Amino acid sequence: MKNEITWSQETIDQFQIQFLAWYHRYKRNLPWRVNQDPYRIWISEIMLQQTRVDTVIDYYYRFMEKFPTIEQLAAAPEEELLKMWEGLGYYSRARNIQSAAKQIMERHQGQFPNTVEEISQLKGIGPYTTGAIASIAFGLPEPAIDGNIMRVVSRLFCIPEDIAKPSSRKVFDHYTRAILSPEEPGEMNQAFMDLGSAICTPKNPECEACPLQAFCQAYQEGNMTDFPVKTKKAKPKDVYYFAAAIENEQGEFWFEQREDQGLLAKMWHFPLEEVDQATFDQAYKQFQKEEIEQLSLIAEEEEQDPVLFDSLPVIWQTRHLGEVKHLFSHLRWHVLLFYGRTREAQAFENGQWIDKKAYEAYAFPKIQHKMWDEIAKNQKH
Repeated sequence: MKNEITWSQETIDQFQIQFLAWYHRYKRNLPWRVNQDPYRIWISEIMLQQTRVDTVIDYYYRFMEKFPTIEQLAAAPEEELLKMWEGLGYYSRARNIQSAAKQIMERHQGQFPNTVEEISQLKGIGPYTTGAIASIAFGLPEPAIDGNIMRVVSRLFCIPEDIAKPSSRKVFDHYTRAILSPEEPGEMNQAFMDLGSAICTPKNPECEACPLQAFCQAYQEGNMTDFPVKTKKAKPKDVYYFAAAIENEQGEFWFEQREDQGLLAKMWHFPLEEVDQATFDQAYKQFQKEEIEQLSLIAEEEEQDPVLFDSLPVIWQTRHLGEVKHLFSHLRWHVLLFYGRTREAQAFENGQWIDKKAYEAYAFPKIQHKMWDEIAKNQKH
């Protein structure tokens, strides 16, 4: 392999001693670090994917209170699980952990597997999560290669490989294994996490406070911000929707449920109709009014009606409530929200009326919460 590690064993030993001493002194006090329970470590690691630590903590407490064991997680109704995950996003994570919990119950008699091979076979557990669980819960000398480790290690050795390429993981695995403490692999993996989060940050790293300063080649050469090497992600695709917040005389709103597969699977939200950008932009300007108008029924032949919803027996407010935006990993949603009322008692197609008091029983995506916020904001005016 190119760029073989040139550190002597003495240097590696000194690196481990200093790094672990720093970690034991400054490590973050996090609820999943109170013990080495693999179940708790697993849930925290899945929640932390694409999500900030301070956001995860409250979710973690609630989740562990609701599902304190693997058995209870495996047996939980999916709707209940999604409700507990509501707001964290990337809902496939929640479905995967339940699938993995069922695997553990069926294949391992409810006991979390304790080998790298068996852990990696669980649904939704990739190389990073395998390394984190194996090292932290079971003390196995397995690196947990995430963005923090790649950033720190790339600066330690000035590694030129692009971290956005999957093939580069082997390079970082090689370097990290060479310096990982065999006695405290879990502690060292967590030290990398904490260092990358607080000091060895992507921009403006605080090198003067870094315990690894003496070992860092990038620091010695003064080119810290050149690493890690990373190509830019493709920009998310913009998609446009009209949303219908339809309320009946009982104060219930009409909701539709997503399909069983795909983005936001089985989640509930206001009816959505996809439109092109030109239609979206035209409606945004046409129905944008400074004053709040009373509800008024617009005749079908008039071009002002929100055309995509003209088949519904609804009296529409003659202005939209605003644009709601939400960014997914590969998509950016633009949602133009319309509000209307109906006296129709029967159900429309493909959904159901839900009373506000019953919301706790349904799983709603973040975009739906944003639409509620927009309604609340308009009601204050």
